[in-house]
Amino acid sequence: MAAILITTLSMLAISGVAWAAKKWLRVPLCPICLGVGGTWLWMLIGRSLGYSVDATMLSILLGGSVVGVAFQIEKRLPQGRSPLMWKTLFIPAGFAAAYALAAAQWGLLAATSAGLALLAGFFLVPPAASGEQSKAVEELKKKMQQCC
Repeated sequence: MAAILITTLSMLAISGVAWAAKKWLRVPLCPICLGVGGTWLWMLIGRSLGYSVDATMLSILLGGSVVGVAFQIEKRLPQGRSPLMWKTLFIPAGFAAAYALAAAQWGLLAATSAGLALLAGFFLVPPAASGEQSKAVEELKKKMQQCC
């Protein structure tokens, strides 16, 4: 019971600080994202320093961050990219990366992080236009130039 209380209070405190900083910094921040991320970060640091950390709470926070990152990137996908395919590929790989981070499996973390970066790069680059679309666009441009 203490683990959930400490975790919740930490998320609320960090979120509150982020919310206040957002007003002063004028930088687009998601206070709850920073609250969750900041909490799992101090939990990882604490565990690496030898403190006892509830692995269940750490896993929940890491999993929430994976889903949050997938959602944030989904909002930025260019037209022609499948949001369902993005989430289908990113979330399981992200969970593997979260597991690797929580279990201190550095080789797995490096591999999954590289895979996630490549996946994000692929999905965030707009698909190349086909020749037919390019011809249609060129014809429209010519018509618009002749119009006025």
